[in-house]
Amino acid sequence: MSLWLFRAGRKGEYENKFLTDGRVYLTWDDFDVDLRTIDTQEDLYKVLMEKYDLEKKKTAINWASQIWPIAHKMKIGDWVVLPSKINRTLHFGKITGEYVFDKSLGSPYYHYREVDWFAIDIPRDRFDQDILYSLGAFMTVCRIHKNNAEKRIKQMAENDWNVKPRTGRQLIDEIDEESKIDLEEYILDQISEWIIQKFKGYKMEELIEEILKAKGYTTYKSPEGADHGVDILASPGTLGFGSPKICVQIKTEANPIDRPTLDQLIGTMSNFGADYGLLVSWSGFKTTVIREIPKQFFKVRLWDSKIIIQEIFNNYEKLSDEIKAEIPLKRIWMLNIEE
Repeated sequence: MSLWLFRAGRKGEYENKFLTDGRVYLTWDDFDVDLRTIDTQEDLYKVLMEKYDLEKKKTAINWASQIWPIAHKMKIGDWVVLPSKINRTLHFGKITGEYVFDKSLGSPYYHYREVDWFAIDIPRDRFDQDILYSLGAFMTVCRIHKNNAEKRIKQMAENDWNVKPRTGRQLIDEIDEESKIDLEEYILDQISEWIIQKFKGYKMEELIEEILKAKGYTTYKSPEGADHGVDILASPGTLGFGSPKICVQIKTEANPIDRPTLDQLIGTMSNFGADYGLLVSWSGFKTTVIREIPKQFFKVRLWDSKIIIQEIFNNYEKLSDEIKAEIPLKRIWMLNIEE
């Protein structure tokens, strides 16, 4: 069994289609050439140079290495991992069909493989840091083989996606200097792991309250134990009499939360006279919740770990000294150059 990484668009714009259709698509814009008509990867390289009028040979070689596998290297029974851009989760599937080219589907869906998505919304926090690093290749399609990732992920699947407790700092055994790594995702994984170790359960409520205070809200936090469906009430102004009035529910379970939790928050908003609701789930949200975003856009916002971390970045200087001591960060600038 081989393990293949697929990405569903730079911002995850194709993710829902992948999951709904039960497929992985080679979302390469305007590449309307049947790969079965191309004999070798070298021939594909030449086609790309001509079709896209590429000036850099290295670009064509890189593209060919990502396009070629869907037709000529992947096999039925291989596994696919799809990192979500909507949640900080991973989706896993098994390839069940041969390569298909269908021009009638239009760009960028010409090329696909049928996939059985057998594990959806598995939290990234379940995985060791070196595996997440292996999944950080800044490519649309590639095979994952470093750090014995194929075997270890299969073992996790057999163990209900659990991994043995960490015994120390994870080391990265291999680093391919020729591979482009999504450093932003890798850094977020490290910060995410640090935060969830420091702020589990009730302490996460304290962190969210500090973020809201830094954003200018006056807050009320329910006592530990009995929250009556609400963890935090927040409203702007010195005394908290301003608008909007926000009802906050916070979850730190190991799994993404489902639709009933969202429905509960909406009911609680009415009970407390809140204008809006904020649903916070460190492990993210199942697709049943994600699909409700358009319907609840003017009432509810969803924060997962990625958004929480971004809010920490945005408001770090205004956070309390206690929180900054628990989450010691420093700003680093780097060039944003992508080929």
